[in-house]
Amino acid sequence: MAAAVVAALRGWGLRGVPGPTVLLQGTFSCRVRLRHSPSSLQTKPEPRPWPPGLEYIPKKKAKNPMKAVGLAWAIGFPCGILLFLLTKREVDKNRLKQMKALQNMRTANSGEYNLYARTWLGYLLYKKQLQRARHRFPEGHSAVQPRVFNGVKVLPIPVLLDNYSYLIIDTQSKLAVAVDPSDPRAVQAAIEKEGVTLVAILCTHKHWDHSGGNRELRRHHRGCRVYGNPQDGIAHLTHPLCHQDMVSVGRLQFQALATPGHTRGHMVYVLDGEPYKGPSCLFSGDLLFLSGCGRIFEGSPPTMLNSLDLIMGLGDDTLLWPGHEYSEENLSFAGLVEPENMAREKKMQWVQQQRLQYRSTCPSTLGEEKTYNPFLRTHCLALQEALGPLPGAGGDSGPSRARILEELRRRKDQHKGK
Repeated sequence: MAAAVVAALRGWGLRGVPGPTVLLQGTFSCRVRLRHSPSSLQTKPEPRPWPPGLEYIPKKKAKNPMKAVGLAWAIGFPCGILLFLLTKREVDKNRLKQMKALQNMRTANSGEYNLYARTWLGYLLYKKQLQRARHRFPEGHSAVQPRVFNGVKVLPIPVLLDNYSYLIIDTQSKLAVAVDPSDPRAVQAAIEKEGVTLVAILCTHKHWDHSGGNRELRRHHRGCRVYGNPQDGIAHLTHPLCHQDMVSVGRLQFQALATPGHTRGHMVYVLDGEPYKGPSCLFSGDLLFLSGCGRIFEGSPPTMLNSLDLIMGLGDDTLLWPGHEYSEENLSFAGLVEPENMAREKKMQWVQQQRLQYRSTCPSTLGEEKTYNPFLRTHCLALQEALGPLPGAGGDSGPSRARILEELRRRKDQHKGK
């Protein structure tokens, strides 16, 4: 083998190459030195010089085209993970703040509400509000215009600071029904002025600003019956009602509809228009206002949504007689969530003209309300887009209508507090 290597080197023109014997001896001596000389393991042997005529050309490493990609990936990936974690942390922090703020607001409101609705302090507050309103508005907070149909008269009565009671009269029999008579003095004055007999009180719910006059009116009218939902604990209730029960007074035919959400036993009353060949009338209490809805005290957003959907099943020509004069404030809020709604803009102009002269803005119709009341438009894509992405809303189909209603109610509560 050694002879073959020497012959190959000499064939390439290399001179001075030792013979096979010398080459083998050198190899053997190197092995011996490495085996028997410990110092040779610690020191590197000096490199032998290249034979003359040979040139050493170092091999250059080719550039790796993926090196930049790998470097970018090595740096960008952890940075991206860090950025995602920081962003998620901020989003979670903001969401937690919103949830805490909403929870605190609900807790505060719940505490105040419980004092008002479930203790004697609520009745004292009602009496104080009643005295203040009588002093400030001796003739009522708004000028009203009654509606007269074929044998039926609907008379709004402005009470307290912004409430409405109603006196519905069968003009042939001179029998009358009162809805939510919170100021018994004002309602009694209307009864005497119209020369009618009060035979029934329809109470939408237990709050004192709707039921506070029940006792005193029953003292003046011994045969007067007080109707309402027994689940609500209405003061001086004599005739409990269930969902879809009927109340008849002369030609007046009322249907009671259970609409929980504002309170557990909230009810609305629908006066059938067929007997007097006119439009039906909805006395909505605190469920539905012009361009608004009531606050959700004793229910959930899905419960309130079901109650509103029930009302929307009535005819578009049904007249809406709400429990409060909230029109201007409600339309102002509706302009924030649907600024491009021209129906709302037109209604707002009319309402502002009415309120400049302290005129009542009721009734509206359910057909009108469907065009500008945001709480009845939770199914509209334009409203959903105007609200933007909602925190906590998931699913490819977007937030549910109940979630949209909850967000609208939350924003409305904040808007009222400003």
